[in-house]
Amino acid sequence: MSIDRTKIKWNGWGWTAHQDGLAQNEALWTWLAAELGMPALLATPARGLESIAIAPPQLSPEAREKFTAIVGADRVRDDHYERAFHALGRSYHDLLRMRSGDLSTAPDAVLYPRSADEVLALLHAASELGVAVVPYGGGTSVVGAVTAAPGAFKAAITVDLSGMDRIIEIDTVSHIATVEAGVYGPALEKALKAKGFTLGHFPQSFEFSTVGGWIAHRGAGQSSGGYGRAEDWLVSAKLATPRGVLSVGGFPGSSAGPQLKDIALGSEGVFGVVTEATLRIVPVPAADDYRAYLFRDFQSGAAAIREAVQSGIPHTMLRLSDAAETRFYRAYGAVGKRRGARDRLADLVLSQRGFDDKACALIAGFEGDAATVAKGRAAFDATARKYKAMALGQGQGQRWKDGRFHGPYLRDPMMERGVGVDTLETAASWTKLNDLYVAVRGALDTAIREAAPREGAQGVVQCHISHAYPDGASLYFTYIFPRALEREVGQWTAIKTAASDAIAAHGGTISHHHGVGTDHLPWIAGEKGALGIDVLRAVKMALDPKGVLNPGKLIPPV
Repeated sequence: MSIDRTKIKWNGWGWTAHQDGLAQNEALWTWLAAELGMPALLATPARGLESIAIAPPQLSPEAREKFTAIVGADRVRDDHYERAFHALGRSYHDLLRMRSGDLSTAPDAVLYPRSADEVLALLHAASELGVAVVPYGGGTSVVGAVTAAPGAFKAAITVDLSGMDRIIEIDTVSHIATVEAGVYGPALEKALKAKGFTLGHFPQSFEFSTVGGWIAHRGAGQSSGGYGRAEDWLVSAKLATPRGVLSVGGFPGSSAGPQLKDIALGSEGVFGVVTEATLRIVPVPAADDYRAYLFRDFQSGAAAIREAVQSGIPHTMLRLSDAAETRFYRAYGAVGKRRGARDRLADLVLSQRGFDDKACALIAGFEGDAATVAKGRAAFDATARKYKAMALGQGQGQRWKDGRFHGPYLRDPMMERGVGVDTLETAASWTKLNDLYVAVRGALDTAIREAAPREGAQGVVQCHISHAYPDGASLYFTYIFPRALEREVGQWTAIKTAASDAIAAHGGTISHHHGVGTDHLPWIAGEKGALGIDVLRAVKMALDPKGVLNPGKLIPPV
């Protein structure tokens, strides 16, 4: 295992040793309270694991004996820590439950297979025994995809793939790599870079997520503009199912019927457990350039991105923050700092050039050989000028890149102060995108106010475009709000439902890259249609006839 799990928070994000000084920055909390319309923010510490009771394991002696015979006694674990660590994912909803001491979804045992054959044997035994199986990679799902609920079954086990992290082969001729599903992002990139290659897949969860998870939720990394989404770099995969191994993909191109690779992509462990994958890799770029621009408003920034993508400007990332996100992070960075002459001069220059409170920041990234980087940068510079944007140089762009995985760490200290922070994302065609943006933003604003703990309290709703295509783009919303401590889950449910209903009503997908899990399940039938859901159920029946694989996820109940 390439990560020492004992050094990761069991009920939060990232390394337990991580320190960023937020907790002690009282000026920051005073400022945030004002932003949220609250007189003050209350301390809301999480319960310690030692004070939380978990129901006794329900795994029968027969089942435990069979599982032990497959993986060995030392890799069948049902101690307090293992069950708590694997009870839920890392969504805001999950953290609310863990921090309050609700571990009712803790698995009855956690199993650590070391080979695809062991996974296959475990699934066969679980199907015979009527035990639910929850596949687990890094556990970073933010949609409830790893919640260890038994559903209609007697018990539930979590099958943790982190012990299956071998780099099987790096083929430098074909530019493909074959790896086991449990390898974490940093370990994969280290092995690839030793051979001069990269996958280029850098989701915000990169440090704590695995290849199998990226495939199972059909992920898109921050650099998808240059390196593609999971469906672009996945060549083939092996899925262990209760009925055997399903091998999907494997050719550079094929017209031999529908491509079964899609059964692995976005499957969320419902159809099978990804045990091995072959990935397209590329040489490590010789050059990179990350820089910032300031657009006059969200619409002109979006138009520039659309033009850049549709005209084929080579880029790795074009990330446009809306005015609220731009303002919030600028204000956040200024808390506790004395404004000087330089700051006042910058404000004057912006005002004279016509940039007001609608201004939106964009981070553009270009990677590749020196000529490609120069070409992409020059072409986007020209596009930005066309839309009267201001070039801000490399400083802000490089700072973003250096801190690209830091964002999730902000959530825990906010939750310690009675503040909720959650995210959701969607995508739509360019024609529908602005209406979708306005509708979802409005739904979040209204729902947060209506569910607030006191009159006059409000939220901070931010959005950015983070992935763009010739026909459309994604919208990624972050919303911060004061928690209603006596009804936290109900508050979150009301906000989430309002936003999701707005997405469905305005032509957006219920998820661009987070997946479905349990949180998006109520909207999946509307997106796929009745016949589409029947197709998914037919695949489920063919591969998992007794329905033991990750029950309650992806496919609505009958």
